[in-house]
This record gives sequence, structure tokens and C-alpha cells, in this order.
Amino acid sequence: MKHFKLLIFSGLLLTSSLISGQNQWFSTYKDSLALVKESNRLTELFKANIKKLKPELNIKTGAILNTTPYLIFYGENDTVNLPLWSQVIPPIKGFTAQVAGSETEGERMFGLFFNGFYLPHELGHALQTYVDPKGADVSFKNEYLANEIAMLWWRKQGKEKELEACYELAKTMFSKLPNPVPEGQTVEEYFTKNYEQAAKDPFVYGYMQFAQFIKVYEDQSLPDFDNYLTNYFKKLD
Repeated sequence: MKHFKLLIFSGLLLTSSLISGQNQWFSTYKDSLALVKESNRLTELFKANIKKLKPELNIKTGAILNTTPYLIFYGENDTVNLPLWSQVIPPIKGFTAQVAGSETEGERMFGLFFNGFYLPHELGHALQTYVDPKGADVSFKNEYLANEIAMLWWRKQGKEKELEACYELAKTMFSKLPNPVPEGQTVEEYFTKNYEQAAKDPFVYGYMQFAQFIKVYEDQSLPDFDNYLTNYFKKLD
């Protein structure tokens, strides 16, 4: 009987560890229900942080499972659309493997960024839509704003280790991506003028996003999340 109890206890510990493992953001989720549950928990935390800074703002954005070739995006229905790795199409999986260095690293990259870093990035787009709808167009500038918001929010949550992992992988991937910007144009000019076309090509769009991530991560002049958004709101008033 004693051994039987120990066996049950060990099984419970194993089950618990598997469940908690699927609640670890910045990892590749296999359970869609766990993905949506944790993403909405983080979304509510993000909104609560905003509410403290701007109490009159009532953001209703939620997160849903909707795997598309765009992977993660803020949609017109006021939702962050999340991808599940098992549903990602082969060409996109091929891209992740190519730029990350292997299929295993490609899957890890997917978890770090698309079941990880980019959630508050998309919530940053949602926030801008609520407070500055006329300025919330798709552009290089607004992507940079969303990346700054995401970076500072994760730092507020104490996720320096996860951000460092993203940073090291972003440098590896960026070094493998050809520069798509024609001579005589700045990166901002090119991506602002060709945003829709660039977004359809992961190699082109990845060049912009990973370059921005690296620059934002290395920017030591950035304030903390609360001060950053307080200044942002003041500029809009």
C-alpha cells in the first residue's frame, strides 16, 4: 500500500509539472486551451497596468486562437489572434528553421516570440487604436512603438531572462536575412511605403521586426513602462 501511495504521488507530481509547463509563456504551446487561457491572463494583467496609468480608459481587447500565415496579429474585431505551432503551415515552419538554424531552434524561436514576446506588442497596437485611432496606421513607426511597449512591459514583469533569450536568437536570425531596402532609401521609408507587401514575405518582414527588436533591446535611454506610457499619453493630450 505504501508503494502504491508513492506511485500515485509521483504520478500527480508528473501531471502537475506537465500542466505547469504548458502555462509557461515564452514556450511553444501544444495545448490550445492552455495557450488561450494564459494569453488572456496576461492580457488582463496588461490592461490592469494601463488602467492604473489611465483610469478612464476601458480596453476590451481579448486573445483568441486563430493560426494564419501572419502568425500573431491584432485584428479589426479587437482581438489578438494567436497561432498554435501544430497548425502553422509548412512554409512558415521552414522559414523558422532556416533563420534559427534548425527545426528544433525554429520551434523554440516560435515559442519565444509568437507564444511569447509579441503578445504585448499586439496589445500595444490595440492600445494605440483606443487612444490614437487616427495615428494607428500600419507603419514602421507604429511597429517600433509596439516593440518598445512590449519590451518595457516584459521588463516590468521581470522577464529579463526570456528577453535575453529572444535577443540572442534575434541576432542570429537577423544575420541571416538579406537587406531588402533599395539603395537610397531608409529602412523606415521602405517599410512605410511597402508595408503590406513586406508583411507577406517572412524574410522581408522578419528583417524589419528583428532589427527593431535588437535596437529596442539595446536602447539604454528608454524609461520604465509606466513612465514611457505616461509620457506617451501626455503627447496625445
